[in-house]
Amino acid sequence: MTGPATGRAAASAAGPGSASDGVPGRVPGRAGPVRPAIRGATLRHALHAEWTKLRTLRSSAWLLLGLAVLMAGVGAAVTGSVDTSACPSPAGCQEDTPRLSLSGVQIAQVAAVVLGVLTIGGEFSTGTISATLAAVPRRALVLLAKATVITGTVAVAASAGVLGSLAAGRLLLPGQGFTAANGYPPLSLADGPTLRAASGTVLYLVLVALLSFGAGTALRDTAGAITGVLALLWLAPVITRVVGDEHWRDRLEKIAPMPAGLSIQYTKALDRLAIGPWAGLGVLAAYAAAALLLGGALFVTRDP
Repeated sequence: MTGPATGRAAASAAGPGSASDGVPGRVPGRAGPVRPAIRGATLRHALHAEWTKLRTLRSSAWLLLGLAVLMAGVGAAVTGSVDTSACPSPAGCQEDTPRLSLSGVQIAQVAAVVLGVLTIGGEFSTGTISATLAAVPRRALVLLAKATVITGTVAVAASAGVLGSLAAGRLLLPGQGFTAANGYPPLSLADGPTLRAASGTVLYLVLVALLSFGAGTALRDTAGAITGVLALLWLAPVITRVVGDEHWRDRLEKIAPMPAGLSIQYTKALDRLAIGPWAGLGVLAAYAAAALLLGGALFVTRDP
């Protein structure tokens, strides 16, 4: 996720004393160190630098756009493929239409994972993390700024994708037999369970991005972090399909980040869930917090 733009962003934040040769406070061709341009850098300075990096990198824009498009596009495709013809009666389908419309989240989260890892992993792989730390020496502040920018941008992209998914569902579902007359009112954010499913999906994608950011910070290996997070998300659903014991299946769904986190999307039959909607999202939040704490501790205590 880094390139010339990242270097320019960090160098502009650091000013004439940036570490363009990889040594904090030293400029190539000068005999000794010089002071960074930003003394006592604040969160505002760090946020400005991180936002400049993100908005000047094409990869970030494409990933955010991909997240929104995949969320809405896959959701629309899945919604359009389901109808009431296979049910004894339209009302007998008992389809959770908000969850159906939001099903694109399972593919859209890949973009959130890649963006979260590349936000820090790209700087490690190219060495521009030295320039970042020259501009903002307080490492905890760097991580806070990066996490804040990730949270804001992913939340915006996820909100666009969720709104697109619900709009597509509202348009497609009546033609598939899911009408108000058959017990399926039009999708609306004015409906409490639908609002919870929609807002929870946005939070789910934000937490996945933060989990990925923490993993990328801890591992410093872009490919390894992306692979590890995707395996963590997808492994449990695969295992639960193989496990025949219902008791163990419920246990896995309670502690695995993806099944637990996506329980927030359910609007029907909540009593049959292995874990409640908000409690399930809390499980994913715990994974994200653990990854951030581990990544932060390693980032602060070891050399860049």
